[in-house]
Amino acid sequence: MPSIKDKNGKWLSRFYFTNYQGEKIQKFKRGFKTKREALEFEREFLASSKFEITMSFESLCDLYFEDLSHRLRENTMITKKYIIKDKILPYFGKIEVGKITPILIRKWQNKLMSKKNEKTNKVYSQTYIKTINNNLVAILNYAVKYHSLQENPCHKAGSIGKKQAGEMNVWTVGEFEKFIKELEHKPISFLGFYILFWTGIRIGELLALTVGDINLDTRMIRVNKSYQRINKKDVITEPKTPKGNRMIPITAKLTNVIEKYFSMMYNPKEEDRIIEGTKYRFEHDIKNYCIKSGVQKIRIHDLRHSHASVLINLGVSPLAIAKRLGHEKIETTLNIYSHLYPEKEKNMIDLLDSLN
Repeated sequence: MPSIKDKNGKWLSRFYFTNYQGEKIQKFKRGFKTKREALEFEREFLASSKFEITMSFESLCDLYFEDLSHRLRENTMITKKYIIKDKILPYFGKIEVGKITPILIRKWQNKLMSKKNEKTNKVYSQTYIKTINNNLVAILNYAVKYHSLQENPCHKAGSIGKKQAGEMNVWTVGEFEKFIKELEHKPISFLGFYILFWTGIRIGELLALTVGDINLDTRMIRVNKSYQRINKKDVITEPKTPKGNRMIPITAKLTNVIEKYFSMMYNPKEEDRIIEGTKYRFEHDIKNYCIKSGVQKIRIHDLRHSHASVLINLGVSPLAIAKRLGHEKIETTLNIYSHLYPEKEKNMIDLLDSLN
């Protein structure tokens, strides 16, 4: 049905479409300022309802978000939406999917590589650029796999950024001891950093730990959930990967630190979170106490890398490290920490030479 004006002088759009079940349904929307806007709404809706390459990239993203919302964790979905809406949609949003070419993508990539963070006035890191580009690839892969897009133009455009950062900042045991000594007057932070460094668990896994997750007799920590603060609400989710569900043996010293902390808790129950609050406490403390202790500044997540580094230097196998860190594949462990192994390879040759 043609678009018409209502009594208020606004244009309205009324038309029929056939849904995925074959049912004929009327669609109605009013309030358009011009006839062109009303007709554009009809055209875009009909294109997106059955996926046509004439639909806008923005409409494709709506389909993509709807599909993923049932499959991804809420926190992951929020992060993905932010990147797409802030870094990709402003450039591609109104463009027809069929008109997104490799050349257009490369122009966007070039702008992205030179763009600076408004807060730091520095260009984006190589890993962040890779993440942004991967989101565009994923959206168009979705269109190829589940709809009628013939090929993904990103493949011809090529990739940008790096999967892993060029350098990884880690602490030695000595550096950690200097840092943690400054926190002896802060029991919660002291315990949290102790667990992070000596187990390699993620900050979300730490914040989700309950009293019942720790067995002081067997010296084991059970990791089976993660904590996030989402839209001002505490949210407990499954671990990042299936192998994130794991039992982690802990040292006698860490066991003593936890036991001392438990003795200060008032009537602890098994379901009580050991550390209330969010990761802000730890981000604040690591920033301030790196300065006070004189050790190099690292991120919270670098404590996980530091733990892996300690294990590698002790000669622990990659398979055992992957299991302890909750990596889904041993390849993940090797990809992240391969640069820490050259010295071990030298030691291997020395050992082989000693046999000749």
